[in-house]
Amino acid sequence: MSDYPGKRLLDVVGASAGAALFAPVMAAIATATWLEDGPPLLFLQRRVGRDRAPFTTFKLRTMRAQRVTQVGQWLRRTGLDEVPQFLNVCRGEMSLVGPRPLTANDIERLGWHSSTLDWRFAAKPGITGLSQLLAGRGAKASRRLDRLYLERQSLRLDVQLLALSFAANIVGKTAVREWIRQARPRVAPSRAAGSPPLKA
Repeated sequence: MSDYPGKRLLDVVGASAGAALFAPVMAAIATATWLEDGPPLLFLQRRVGRDRAPFTTFKLRTMRAQRVTQVGQWLRRTGLDEVPQFLNVCRGEMSLVGPRPLTANDIERLGWHSSTLDWRFAAKPGITGLSQLLAGRGAKASRRLDRLYLERQSLRLDVQLLALSFAANIVGKTAVREWIRQARPRVAPSRAAGSPPLKA
C-alpha cells in the first residue's frame, strides 16, 4: 500500500510542529507525574508496524502497579499520553494518521495473523485515525474503519482527522466522538470513486 504524495512530508512537518507545540504541556505533565508517583515518565512497548515489522512505541506512563494513576486518567481521556509518538513518526516507524498500532499479543488474540489481513499492515500505523477516533475497543469496527481509511486516505482526510484529534486533546475523546456521530450517524465502508479495492 503506497502512501499518497506528500504524506511523509506531512508526517515530518506535523510531528516536528506538534512536538514544539506540546512541549510546555509535556513539561507540566512530566512534573505532575513525578510528583504523583515518581519515575519513569515514559512507557515503552513493542508494537507491530508496516509489513508486520516490530518497533518500540513511546508513550507517557499512565499506570503504576496495574493501577491507572490520577494523571494517567486525564492523559487517556485526552489522548495526550500518545504525544511522545511524534518521535516514532520522525523516525519513520509511524505516521500521524493510520491504522491503530497493535501488539503481537493483540494480533494473536484477534486472529489477525493470517495473510488475508496483510492489507491492514501495508501502511504505517498512526498516532490517530478513523479507528482511534471512532471505534473504541471493538475489533470488527476497528477493522472496518482501518479498511475505510486505507481506501480513502488523502491529504484532506488526514488534515481533518488531525484537527479532530487536536480537539480531543482539549475536550476529550468522548466529546469528539459524539460530535462525529451527530455529524455523520453512519460511516459506510464504501470505496472512493476511482480507487482500487483492497484485497480481503
